Amino acid sequence: MATLTYVYADSTAVLGPLATYAEPHAYDLCSQHAESLTVPRGWEVLRLAMPTTPPQPGPDDLLALANAVREAASAAPEAPVRHNHAHMEPPAGTEGTRRAHLRILREPS
Repeated sequence: MATLTYVYADSTAVLGPLATYAEPHAYDLCSQHAESLTVPRGWEVLRLAMPTTPPQPGPDDLLALANAVREAASAAPEAPVRHNHAHMEPPAGTEGTRRAHLRILREPS
């Protein structure tokens, strides 16, 4: 995996290690696409040194995960949405089997 960024003013594409935070105009690429990257004519590609092993999760990653779980758990549950199913009735004269909110319609013979 690698992160691709552009420097338009210098006509340069920079391909480096996977970014640790989101940045505008930065694109994460899989290994296959990072290796086969081509740029427009006249542009230069700077390929930064890539780590041979993926980085291990650090304390900041674990804290961010724990905070996201806490935030999701403390969020108020949303009220269920009520739908008016009157418009979903089958046409008159068709036979079918009703199962909860789904209806199986038989093909006319």
